[in-house]
Amino acid sequence: MKIIKRSGEEVGFDITKIIAAVHKANKEVEPVNRLSAGQIQIISKNVEEICRRSIRALNVEEIQDAVEDEIMQAGAFQVARAYITYRYKRQLVRQSNTTDAQIITIIESQNEEAKQENSNKNPLLASTQRDYMAGEVSKDITKRFLLPSKVWDAHQKGLIHFHDADYFAQHIHNCCLVNLDDMLQNGTVISETKIDKPNSFSVACTVASQIIAQVASSQYGGQSISAYHLSKFVDSSRRKFRKEVKEEFEAAGICADETQINRVAEERVVKDINKGVQTIQYQVVTLMTTNGQAPFITLFMYLDEAPKGQERQDLAMVIRSVLEQRILGVKNEQGVYITPAFPKLIYVLDEDNITERSPYWDLTCLAAKCTAKRMVPDYISAKVMRELKQGNVYTCMGCRSFLTVYKDESDNFKFYGRFNQGVCTLNLVDIACSSQGDFDEFWKIFDERLELCYQALMARHNRLMGTKSDIAPILWQNGALARLEKGDTIDRLLKNGYSTISLGYAGLCECVRYMTGKNHTDPSATPFALAVMQYLNDACKKWKEKENVDFSVYGTPLESTTYKFAQNLQKRFGIIEGVTDKNYITNSYHVHVTEEIDAFEKLKFEAQFQKLSPGGAISYVEVPDLKGNLPAVLSVMQYIYENIMYAELNTKSDYCSQCGYDGEIRIITDEHGKLAWECPHCGNRDQNMMSVARRTCGYIGTQYWNQGRTQEIQERVLHL
Repeated sequence: MKIIKRSGEEVGFDITKIIAAVHKANKEVEPVNRLSAGQIQIISKNVEEICRRSIRALNVEEIQDAVEDEIMQAGAFQVARAYITYRYKRQLVRQSNTTDAQIITIIESQNEEAKQENSNKNPLLASTQRDYMAGEVSKDITKRFLLPSKVWDAHQKGLIHFHDADYFAQHIHNCCLVNLDDMLQNGTVISETKIDKPNSFSVACTVASQIIAQVASSQYGGQSISAYHLSKFVDSSRRKFRKEVKEEFEAAGICADETQINRVAEERVVKDINKGVQTIQYQVVTLMTTNGQAPFITLFMYLDEAPKGQERQDLAMVIRSVLEQRILGVKNEQGVYITPAFPKLIYVLDEDNITERSPYWDLTCLAAKCTAKRMVPDYISAKVMRELKQGNVYTCMGCRSFLTVYKDESDNFKFYGRFNQGVCTLNLVDIACSSQGDFDEFWKIFDERLELCYQALMARHNRLMGTKSDIAPILWQNGALARLEKGDTIDRLLKNGYSTISLGYAGLCECVRYMTGKNHTDPSATPFALAVMQYLNDACKKWKEKENVDFSVYGTPLESTTYKFAQNLQKRFGIIEGVTDKNYITNSYHVHVTEEIDAFEKLKFEAQFQKLSPGGAISYVEVPDLKGNLPAVLSVMQYIYENIMYAELNTKSDYCSQCGYDGEIRIITDEHGKLAWECPHCGNRDQNMMSVARRTCGYIGTQYWNQGRTQEIQERVLHL
């Protein structure tokens, strides 16, 4: 049986420490008011049983609360008072330095929370540890100086989640759409080195890889680039190769016509495309940014972004190469091809690729094959998106954060070069439980929690105000987001809708269950769920009018926070069946992972909630191995096109390095009561000797997850 120390380290339960603590408190009171040795033993055993019955590892604070309760149950109130005083004194000592213990456990790789905070960060690496250490300092400064105390207290209690507090001390933002077109066409500067316009596709890909790494090191969220911005350089390669081939033929004394020259040149174009795509794939997965992980990058593949004719054909060739190379995968240390986490791929479904009669149907079939094997690409419906985004089709920033529709001073729609300022997420389940089922009280508490979120988001906005462009030249001076002068501030980019700031939400399913006694998929409960979503949108509209900042409702991709929220709910309200009885709460508006529902019904149901999450949302369906059933994949893709803006298919892609097994690595409960990953073929549980890829938050994770998220993965039911 394990417990979590204050430093985050996970250790075995030790009953002698409880006995010793109670004995110390016991000695502080008069003999007549003391507990007997037998009573202390009973108290300790009762606390041990509470820990054993818990559905997760309890932390020290929770265990000490249980000790207090047991002492008072025994009627030893003076002993309880002494014990509380002892705790308070120890707390004062700890508060004099709030970071040292955390940092030491991070360095020694003993901090379980840090180990499982991000499924794409390896906590054993020095670069990751350095990032986490800096993050502890930032959180300490944020808690003590930068955030209103009410906001931080609400964050600590799990009423809200103030995202990325480990980066808040710096003047940096969340995620963005990189204006790669401007940087490649007009040149840029990387690390004080001038980079001119590339003269071929492969060179453009090399430059793009460097831009991606620089951008990732200057912010803390995801970024997206367009395949079209790269494919514009295919024709540069074509012209270069035609000239080279012609000169080679002439030098060899071969008389060749234009058709022959073009055929040979085109063969070299295809090789150059493959070389460039491979450069991006391998650069992205091998680069290490300053935050200790590979760049969180999304590649957007939309055929109609290119005009009809040769440019669209060139883009199609690039997309084909991307898909073929992703199907192949990348080699791990043993030389086995596995599924990489990045780049995340998005493929847009439109009239020219959605049916067998469409000119690019073959690309869609290749995308289906890629999804079945490697879990990507994910799919955007151009048809539905145009309905929701004023006729526009554009990519998210990273995994799901979408910009609002915006027109520049020339009245043209603009998306590339824009960004998100940050996120604060509202715990809807806590609002429901706090209201005790009273609807009037529910809306009253909702308003109070929204005010906390507003204060948190304005703190983030104000933290960015006054930021000088010099802090990240690649972003603000050299074209990724703007071309400001040195010394300029980014203030004008923070208002008037140029950038967004996100009000996140989590646990709509459990919230509705508590308030109505039914799942939000029940027709009688759905109206309440939609009313909650509308309330979030109304708040954003009010704040936007007040501050001239684009607040937007965002379906938060809780990763580690799903466990934090669940722990806080259990501590505040106990175990409530169907509401707080899991070690996770449901992401955003999603149907609960345990609910039996058909894939098509799930997508149709969730589509109405995507409309009310304009700041970002993604839906998924859990499917079995479909590598041998591509028609099923294609049918889901066609349904996505007709019914929902943004969705993905969750398959599995695992490999055991111990025995070579390439089927599904399973989740088991080990001898300590913890969930663990185990190869069903050889019994291997060493995470360093297996590759497990799962999509948890709109992106693929490969470095494992905390106990809450692992339970959520284990309990997923198939939708197809």
